[in-house]
Amino acid sequence: MNWFISKLQEIITELGKLLAAPMFEIGNNRYSLSLIATLILITIAVFWVSRAFSNWLKRGVLIRIGLDRGTREVIASFIRYLFTVLGFLIVLQTAGVNLSSLTLFAGVLGIGLGFGLQNLASNFISGLTLLIEQPIRVGDFIEVNDLLGTVENISIRSTMVRTLDGIFVIVPNIKFVENNVINWSYRDPRCRLHIPVGVDYGSDTLLVSEALLEAARKDPRVLNDPAPRVWFREFADSALLFELLVWINQPTESEPIKSALNFQIERELRMRNIQVPFPQRELWIRNLEEIVPLFNRSRRNGEADNGKPPSPESPALADYAGEQRKAAPRPPSNVALRDLLRRISYFEQCSDGELLQLIEYGYRQLFPADQIVCEENTPGDSFYIILRGSVEIFSKRVEQYIATLNEGEFFGEMSLLLGIPRSATVRTLEDTILFVIERNDLQRLLENYRGLADQIAQKLMERQQTLREMGILSEFSEETPLLKIRKRLQTLFGI
Repeated sequence: MNWFISKLQEIITELGKLLAAPMFEIGNNRYSLSLIATLILITIAVFWVSRAFSNWLKRGVLIRIGLDRGTREVIASFIRYLFTVLGFLIVLQTAGVNLSSLTLFAGVLGIGLGFGLQNLASNFISGLTLLIEQPIRVGDFIEVNDLLGTVENISIRSTMVRTLDGIFVIVPNIKFVENNVINWSYRDPRCRLHIPVGVDYGSDTLLVSEALLEAARKDPRVLNDPAPRVWFREFADSALLFELLVWINQPTESEPIKSALNFQIERELRMRNIQVPFPQRELWIRNLEEIVPLFNRSRRNGEADNGKPPSPESPALADYAGEQRKAAPRPPSNVALRDLLRRISYFEQCSDGELLQLIEYGYRQLFPADQIVCEENTPGDSFYIILRGSVEIFSKRVEQYIATLNEGEFFGEMSLLLGIPRSATVRTLEDTILFVIERNDLQRLLENYRGLADQIAQKLMERQQTLREMGILSEFSEETPLLKIRKRLQTLFGI
């Protein structure tokens, strides 16, 4: 047993001598197997520690601080590179390399990199520029050189972009410095989509605008502020060209939103019997008088050969019937919003242009009978004008009926103008059509229709007094008669 232990000790001693024996010499430093193994282990440890620490910092501390994803990625990248450089210096010190002697070598290496590795050096500098200036950050939705996608990672040499199809594309950093880059997420993620639409000549332009705006407001991803708009672009060869402009705050969903809007636009146009035309060309025949007798003679000969009149299913008659159907007046559709608005006293003298602007301020909404429109004690963000039907106003808190409003009357102004929750509940008594105006569009409406602003002020004073007498609305610190309410309108809306 003692002999075995002594032999094992001798083997270990010889192995230690072998590992410590110098294998080669660089300068004044001798390198053995043990030193090389130590350097390799230290290098691996440095890279592992720097990566682990940066990931812990990014996924733990920086998230708790509340930083966004792009800022977290930048800080973590700098920390990882800093730890890597410090670890590399530690490895050199452990290897016995005099760092001051590397100055000349670094200069020569820099010249070599400048000439031989220009692309790598350019991408390296570009990567540092992206990390410091942050024109794009991780999580941004960008477009560069027809490449559209989300930035997933920014490294020193390249940037990884995930396209809408889920494909990861590695883009050299120099592309983001030399080319124009569209950053849809920079500062404000809101962006505007343009949806082109062509309709038949002779279509009612106001009805087309109403259809496009209705389609936009039915998509919940379309923002109400800024509100959708319709532009009449041009008189094209075969169609009247319109453009629907909508704002969204989800740029990554721009293509699905466009598709959904196109589906909705097609439905709205079909409901109003508005045709989307095919490309057309007009053919003029100079000698039409000479051709018509030939055509009639040919048709009579065909009838004589068959021994019977042409069938209703014959191509000629089918084409003729198709033209007649096309020329026939379209069946009446639902009442247009334009016609409903003209029944209201404030808007009955409006021109089509003024009505188009009015339609951009609000939208039509149908409520079936016995449905709650707005609830007591909830925030008020909309103003309502009754286009058709009637509503009942009552208070649940005091269990008391207040009033019945009919066509042409309005409600919802008290909560908006006084900055208080809804003072009562509104319920429809029959199928009712309301013209809904959001808070941000009410200002522009009242600026253009001063008569409506005066009537709102008058009604607000009367209703406020009625609610106070019923004990529904508490007293304010000061009275708010008509003059004070007009000042309130001036303060809120500048009118």
